[in-house]
Amino acid sequence: MFNLQLSFFNLFFYRLYQLLIGLPIALLSTALTSIVIIIGCAIGKASTWSYYPPMIWGRLMCWGLLLPVKVEGRDLLNKKQSYVFVANHQGPYDIFLVYGFLGRNFKWMMKKSLRNIPLVGKACESAGHIFVDKSGPKAIYRTCEQGRKVLRDGVSLVVFPEGSRSFTGHMGKFRRGAFQLADELQLPVVPVTIDGSFDVLPRQKGINFVTWHRLRLVIHTPIVPEPKVDGQEESQRPEAVQRILEQSYEIIMRDLPEHYQGFVNNPDQ
Repeated sequence: MFNLQLSFFNLFFYRLYQLLIGLPIALLSTALTSIVIIIGCAIGKASTWSYYPPMIWGRLMCWGLLLPVKVEGRDLLNKKQSYVFVANHQGPYDIFLVYGFLGRNFKWMMKKSLRNIPLVGKACESAGHIFVDKSGPKAIYRTCEQGRKVLRDGVSLVVFPEGSRSFTGHMGKFRRGAFQLADELQLPVVPVTIDGSFDVLPRQKGINFVTWHRLRLVIHTPIVPEPKVDGQEESQRPEAVQRILEQSYEIIMRDLPEHYQGFVNNPDQ
């Protein structure tokens, strides 16, 4: 009975802390970070202003709610190399975890609809993140061209190949776009396992409290794409793209807790 009461009071005070301290910190830091990015990118070096403010913001969003974070595998990366990072998408805290602890200057490949978020959407545009437009072949081509321009001088790309957050904590299917771009540009693909984000804040309707849980970011060994043969067109390489997709999927899933392993279809994929 004592342990049950103790657990109840811990939960009560943690939720009270979220309302009185965590929520104001989150709202204020998000607004300030967005403003700093917009102004900084307009008047200074965009690569600096698009990296450091959101890195601090990501860490603050985790530490401000007293969430422990463990990062593995950063030593596997070459600072001068551009990568395509592909990660499972468990929940909103994936964003803060990657921003705060990946330790790389990168651009997101994100849904076009996110541009409409007040202030945040403008900050993402100023930072040079890539909004995926699937309205037609020309729009998709423009998106790919933007990716090619971004991926140079050690700047990397981060993609959630599932396209949407998990409803169950399990992984859904991966889309080919990020892997095809990596193959075309001959850039290493880095699988990233995100663990704990679904336990912290699962996807559901309405407003939900954060649950205290450890967050873990596992950076795996980069996968080098198969070399191109002279004169070979991208349309002739679907098997090479599929192999690196399947390999990345298997590596990411292998590092998830056993109760989140196995494919579960996401209804909005």
